[in-house]
Amino acid sequence: MTDFNPDSLADIGPKEFAQLVKATPDAKLAEVMAGDSRAKILDEVFNRMPALFRPEKAGNTTAVIHWIITGGAGGASDTYETVIENGACTVTSQPVREPKLAMTMDPVTFLKVVSGDGNPMMMFMTGKIKAKGDLGLAANVAKLFDIPKA
Repeated sequence: MTDFNPDSLADIGPKEFAQLVKATPDAKLAEVMAGDSRAKILDEVFNRMPALFRPEKAGNTTAVIHWIITGGAGGASDTYETVIENGACTVTSQPVREPKLAMTMDPVTFLKVVSGDGNPMMMFMTGKIKAKGDLGLAANVAKLFDIPKA
């Protein structure tokens, strides 16, 4: 599969998704993420997080992370909440808890982070990811998930 088609995301695994993100030009990713498929793509990515969570790496970590994805319709942002506690990970698109960490990024940067196609630390250093709160958690959040590599 070489075309970034949001309708087929549910049918592909994390590794195929990572390969698709890597093979798709940034301009095309931005175009798709600015369109009607944005919510479907974000929901698909976040719904996979609990399955990719690595409780053995989390230990006794307790954290609420807000992922703020900019670039929505009319300049809107989408915020998802990841809660890590008691060796489990849950995700919601309706944040209700105070975050220990809030990370803001554009949709292309987000897709690169969750597909293993970008270095989150470098993206933070260059301002592509803005983190507020526990920066130690920010530095280690990627280790808590089995992020596929393209």
